[in-house]
Amino acid sequence: MIDTLLLDLGGVLIDVDYHRTARAFGSLGFGRFEELYSKAQQDHLFDGFETGALSPQQFRDRIRSLMTDRITDEEIDTCWNAMLGSIPNTRMHLVASLRKRYRVLLLSNTNAIHVPAFSEIIQRENGINDFKTCFDGAYYSCELGLRKPNADAFLQVLAMHGAEPNRTLFIDDSVQHVIGARAAGLQAEHLELAQEDFIGMIERMGLL
Repeated sequence: MIDTLLLDLGGVLIDVDYHRTARAFGSLGFGRFEELYSKAQQDHLFDGFETGALSPQQFRDRIRSLMTDRITDEEIDTCWNAMLGSIPNTRMHLVASLRKRYRVLLLSNTNAIHVPAFSEIIQRENGINDFKTCFDGAYYSCELGLRKPNADAFLQVLAMHGAEPNRTLFIDDSVQHVIGARAAGLQAEHLELAQEDFIGMIERMGLL
């Protein structure tokens, strides 16, 4: 009884390697970055950045305050964006196929430095000039002012499209977000990347 799919971005569609960002900051003297930010948890600094409570410049200044060595804005952005990989075209073709059968929405916890960075990657590597047009609705936490696993983030996005939580399947590679979605009344599946990717999950579940 599913009529809506709500997809995560990082890990589900775009490849992400958090360790690359940790190593990049480590090379500049910030060796404990992973204590503050990882896939499983993060410091309130990053929560504030992902909901738009902190501007990019405030975020950079906070990062600088945690370091002993001077680091430029450009160096911070390069390190922060190092985690971003590519979206294989096969995943975007699958999204297009899914839209023929379901309402397909995107909800990503992301920030004002990552958005232009991954948009440029997608334009360069996938030939997509406006990533949001690939979905029936696409929402970034830094623009929405809400982030997963907050129930309001899920429910506000669904309400904007008249989608019912119990008829929506949410897919995310972070188990804490899956738990939050279920608590908000959505059906939700945890994509365990060590076992399968997005395409494999869709095929296994028979969603096409």
